[in-house]
Amino acid sequence: MTNRPDPAAFADLLAGYCLEATEQQQILIRSTTLAAPLLLELQRALLHRGAFPLMRTELPEATLNFYRHAQDLHYDFIPPFEFEEAKRVDATLSIQAPANTRGLTSVDPALMARYARARRHVRNETLKRRWATTLWPTEANAQEAGLSLVDFGAFVERALFLDQPDPVASWGELRRFQDTLITRVAKASKLRIEAPGTSLEIGVKGRGWVNSDGKRNMPSGEVFTGPHEASANGHVRFGVPSSPAGVEVAGVELEFRDGEVVSARAERGQAYLDRALATDEGSRRLGEVGIGTNFGIDRPIGAILFDEKIGGTVHLALGRSYPETGGKNVSALHWDLILDLREGGRLWADDDLVQQDGRFFLG
Repeated sequence: MTNRPDPAAFADLLAGYCLEATEQQQILIRSTTLAAPLLLELQRALLHRGAFPLMRTELPEATLNFYRHAQDLHYDFIPPFEFEEAKRVDATLSIQAPANTRGLTSVDPALMARYARARRHVRNETLKRRWATTLWPTEANAQEAGLSLVDFGAFVERALFLDQPDPVASWGELRRFQDTLITRVAKASKLRIEAPGTSLEIGVKGRGWVNSDGKRNMPSGEVFTGPHEASANGHVRFGVPSSPAGVEVAGVELEFRDGEVVSARAERGQAYLDRALATDEGSRRLGEVGIGTNFGIDRPIGAILFDEKIGGTVHLALGRSYPETGGKNVSALHWDLILDLREGGRLWADDDLVQQDGRFFLG
């Protein structure tokens, strides 16, 4: 059976468009052995560009095995080599290729938060350099999406624009549309989101907007900024389920007062929600507000990398801001929660209607 998406075309897109790899660059690549078809082609593409691919390929159950056997020191101490590696590589590429999307369900969320806090300095160092994240279709994420592997592969192909004659040109078209959207929202002092169960106002005056055009996330299709840390007021209900670290969380409802979550409930995953909000001082505030623009992604599949890009959605991230937006919230947590506006939702920039029922109004 032919791989979909084509691993050679996918690798060329990653090496050329996303990473823009050049001679003598050291490119760190993280994935599981299930992504072997893409990893081998990626090695080929990077070597042809004169770069040095540093392959960090783990067994599919290695992360779960870590949590099963780690001792206290493993949660609180990160080997200096990892920090040095993050400092010295030129770029990092992470490829999601899970054997089991729910493999970490049995792991205590407090341990995951503890480990994330310990790795904060490594993560911050990684974010200072070129980085990108993508996904290779596996049986597990196809099952999570409710699709056969063949259909899921075709879905991923469309989301990446690899079904287009010139994928890079298609990403350029989306970039230009997103420039127009940013021109509209960057003038605003506040955003207002209205939907069933949602009435939320967020301050964004003077914050920078990022045009996410596939250079970091592949697929992408969003514009985002870091809201003012004490500005969120109102309530919001996220209708799109989330599966952080493989733990199903659905029906999340949050109430904000002066930027801080003061009430939180979930129909499923309440324990994870509570633990996430208790991660650190910054985890109860918003670090990001994003607007999804990729209409090649027309349904949630249980992977935030895709779901937050659905055209006609808005997502809010609890926790860490991206410094390039001017956001100042600091946290080991960054958890995107997605609100679908395609049925009865509206997004306002000050008094201008930007989006209604998933349609943009940018005239």
